[in-house]
Amino acid sequence: MKRTIIRTIAASMLALGLTGPLQAEEPLSYTNEIAPGVYSFGGGNGYHSMFLVTDDGVAVFETVSSAHGEKLIAAIGEVTDQPIKYALHSHNHWDHSSGGKVFQDAGAETVMHAQAAAWLAANPGMDTSPPDIVWDGNQDDITLGGVTIEQHYLGLNHGLGMIVYVIPEKRVGYIADLVTPNRVMFSIVPDFNIGEWERTLGEILELDFDVAVCSHNELPADQVPNGCTKTHVEEEKQFIVDVRNAIFAEFQKGTPAFEIPGVINLPQYAHWAHYDDWLEINALRVMLDLWMGPYPWTPEG
Repeated sequence: MKRTIIRTIAASMLALGLTGPLQAEEPLSYTNEIAPGVYSFGGGNGYHSMFLVTDDGVAVFETVSSAHGEKLIAAIGEVTDQPIKYALHSHNHWDHSSGGKVFQDAGAETVMHAQAAAWLAANPGMDTSPPDIVWDGNQDDITLGGVTIEQHYLGLNHGLGMIVYVIPEKRVGYIADLVTPNRVMFSIVPDFNIGEWERTLGEILELDFDVAVCSHNELPADQVPNGCTKTHVEEEKQFIVDVRNAIFAEFQKGTPAFEIPGVINLPQYAHWAHYDDWLEINALRVMLDLWMGPYPWTPEG
């Protein structure tokens, strides 16, 4: 276990850009129209954003960082001369909520859920800025150029104030962190409530979209620009179920709790990214939830 954890920490540092490159292949840098007027964007850093172009301006989904944002603004300029009106932050984590000032300087208003905004005010990052528009509740809609952007807060799942975006007219969505196609759970699964994450995935399946941009994915290179689908949402949900069931099976055998993560084997996912690096600590995290109770948790849900 110790050797695996050390290996995992190193992999996680690489994933965050703290050391050298994580993947043999450099992440894609691209702009691709996935629906009329809706574009997926990859900054070449493993993060994927989205933007909507209308006759009254542009809405950006996920600023990520100043460096990413500058590339995104340049990409938008190659598509349209419409001004950027809104830049939407999906949740509180610095690696998604940074870069807002780049868009504010370009004339956009940044938008964030109240829970994420409160966290960011208490924990400002080096590249973050306070949002211009803060909203509360379970849903808030923005209309731009006659197109409706639905902002769905689905409760506790990952981070604070996590929003899933849907543009029903275009049948397109944007999903940050909650769905990561072709990859096991992220590292030690920080800041996820496993059960609430599973519930959320079920609710995402009920939302009105056919294709979405997932902020992180390990899709084949020819599929990444075209986004992810509800099939990937279903696969994410099934992986959680399969990890849990494998742990229950070991409990029933009488396997000591802290030996269970090391014996979990799910060969049907062996082709997914980081299976060898992260499966054991994924199982450790889920086992701890089953043994100690779920975390994080808030009374608001």
